[in-house]
Amino acid sequence: MLKASPHKQERALVTREHLLEAARVVFTRDGFESARIEDIAAQGGKTRGAFYDNFRDKEDVFFALFEADIARDREKMIEEMSAASNLEERVEVLARHLAALLRNKQRILLNLEFKMFVIRHPRKRKRLSALYAEMCLRCSMTKINTLFPEMVGASVEKRRRLTMEVGAIMDGLALNSLFSPENLDSDQRRRYLHVTAQEALRLAHQDSGSD
Repeated sequence: MLKASPHKQERALVTREHLLEAARVVFTRDGFESARIEDIAAQGGKTRGAFYDNFRDKEDVFFALFEADIARDREKMIEEMSAASNLEERVEVLARHLAALLRNKQRILLNLEFKMFVIRHPRKRKRLSALYAEMCLRCSMTKINTLFPEMVGASVEKRRRLTMEVGAIMDGLALNSLFSPENLDSDQRRRYLHVTAQEALRLAHQDSGSD
């Protein structure tokens, strides 16, 4: 089997990146359920065939976007955590990280839209929610090990629970921040995020002691 030339491989990667960014725009603008594959292709200046050369369906694009976002988070988090020398500094790093996520309206909408799609399609819910949880765990594993050294060696179930608990709190804050920003100002969000970070670290320490 002939291998693609480096130039062709580079072109394929560029096409994939254009389609990913186009999907981000279309999902945010139209909603995950209403978004059409032809609109994603057109937004990225590509053909429908080019879309299917890179992705199976809209769900496949979402998980590719999700994975790319988490990978970027992980890089930044590892860099910041290297300077944190005690528990309080780790709490502050995590709280700042969560606050930055809340300020990213496009990313928040993308995440909430996908979850609403899953809720509206119960036959897909079990498969997609399990895949989402698995993706969260896999993408954030390095971040968990860096932020929570107490969790190194903990069971997969405990790691998954910690990831999903923090995610559930973030979803609630994100939804209410968008729905009623005048009733949830930046100081309130900062306070809630600080409490969330402290609780996550407390749970990590508690779980590590129970193994």
